[in-house]
Formats: sequence, C-alpha cells, structure tokens
Amino acid sequence: MRNATPIDRLVGIPYRGRFAPSPTGPLHFGSLVAAVGSYLDARANRGEWWLRIEDIDEPRTVPGAADTILRTLEGFGFAWDGTVVTQSRRVDLYHAALVRLQLDGEVFPCACSRREIDGATTGRSVDGGAVYPGSCRNGLAAGKAARAWRLRVPDSEVGFVDRVQGKLGQNLEREVGDFVLLRADGQFAYQLAVVVDDALQGVNAVVRGADLLCSTPRQIWLQQRLGFPSPSYAHLPVATNIAGEKLSKQTRAKAVDPADGVGVLCAALDFLGQKLPDGMRGVPLAEFWPLAISIWSLSEVPALRGRVYTEKAATTIC
Repeated sequence: MRNATPIDRLVGIPYRGRFAPSPTGPLHFGSLVAAVGSYLDARANRGEWWLRIEDIDEPRTVPGAADTILRTLEGFGFAWDGTVVTQSRRVDLYHAALVRLQLDGEVFPCACSRREIDGATTGRSVDGGAVYPGSCRNGLAAGKAARAWRLRVPDSEVGFVDRVQGKLGQNLEREVGDFVLLRADGQFAYQLAVVVDDALQGVNAVVRGADLLCSTPRQIWLQQRLGFPSPSYAHLPVATNIAGEKLSKQTRAKAVDPADGVGVLCAALDFLGQKLPDGMRGVPLAEFWPLAISIWSLSEVPALRGRVYTEKAATTIC
C-alpha cells in the first residue's frame, strides 16, 4: 500500500522538497507535471519547496533557458523558498565529495571507452547502455590512462519503497555496474551532483518523474557511501507522446505558456489523477493554488511509469 500524506517518516521533521529542472530548453508539459506534483506535495505537508537549476551537464545547457524557466514558473504562480541554487556554481562541492570517496577507497580510475565497454559485455543496463564489466576495478592495464572515476557497487540488491510506485529494488553490479562520478570530459556526473545537492540543501522528500526511477538505487548507494541520509521518493508518471517517447526538447515538446493560465495547471492535476471539483478550471490563479493544495492526494497518482498526453486527452501506458 502506498503512503498517503502526511509522510509518516517525516512526522516532527520539517518537509523540504525541491524541483530541479535542467535548462535544456523551455518548460514543457512533462516538466510542469513534475513541478506541480512536487510543489503540491510539499505545500500539502506544510513544507518547503526549493528550486535548483541542474546545469551540471554543460554541453546540453541552452543559454537563457534557466531564466525562461524561472519566468514561466513565476507566471504560473509558483512560490519557492530560499534562493535558487545553480549546479554549475557548486563544482567545488562535488570535487570535495569525490576526494572524500577517493580517500575512503570507494572509487577507482577507469580507462575504458564506451566502445571498449560495449565490446566487453553483452549485458544491458537499466538505462539501456552496457553494464560496466569491472575492467578497471582492480587497477588500470599497463599503458592505460584514467579517463573517468567510477563508484564501486555491490553484488546485492539496493531497495526502497517509492511513495507512488511501491517497493522496488536493483542489483547494481548486475543491472548497472560501477558507475561514473567524474566523466572523461571532466564534467561531474548527475548522480554525484544530485546526491550532494539534496544532502547539503536538507532535501528529505523527492517528488520527480519516473524517468529517474532507475537512478534512485544508485543515488541511495552513493548517499550511504558519503554518510548522507536518504530522502523519501515519489516518482510520478512521465508524460509521453503517442509514440511513447518522453516529452522533451528532442521530441519537440511544446513549451507551456503562463498565458494559458489555470487550464494547463488543471490539465497537470488531471494527468496526476486528482479529482478536480466542478468549476476549478474557471477560478483565478490566486484561488487555484489554495484549492489545489486542499485537494492534493498522492495516493490518487497512478502507479505508472508513463502516460500518454495530448492537449485533447491523456491515456495511460505501462
């Protein structure tokens, strides 16, 4: 059975959630769904909602996209706590965490290229790539130079109970392999940055899209290695097009416009399985949020990985 709000594990502890968009383009409906779900769950639990711009992957960052996202959120009436955190300004924190792992012997240098990994294993990871076969785990081959740093993972299941998707587990060695924390191009990996940021910001409740569900066991393992507490997790259905592709810049997802007002926010609520009272679609924006908070129920969110969305209708997929 899924947990209903308020979250039992957070009783007596202030709820702190967050929304962490990547500035790879304007905010589209799929991102809006994650924003609405995370915001309402925080406010319904009388908690805080922080905003973080996840621009650690510099090659994918679009100039000006972060400002556009902030303006869009403001236009829809979102109100966040604290100051906006930007990952590209926190590289020293990620470096410090990596050094700590290096000193503790939790990570190792890797010389493998993607082509070499693909040729050394037939296993496919939960991300669709090749499972890392552990080639450099016990040292670099003669004449090889380090390209990246990887975290050692166990041949055992790392499990958790998701507040939407239920009980889940993953054998990291068999389903992922030792994973990268510092990439060959010198960029810190998302997995390291998000774990450090959530811990240092005091985030104890993560509500995000189910496209990140398979990353959660890795993040929990890394949290344990760094001595960080693990937040609760709730993974919402991802909005997809009719072909089953996640709405994104790559699939030409249409940007949401605050000028569309309460209608698109109600569409997000409907997508998340919420029971909208009669007349809600016609209320002013100032009245929408208190009403949305009052009706929010995480237990009504469909326990699905993805859901097809069009402007005319939403249908479910597994």
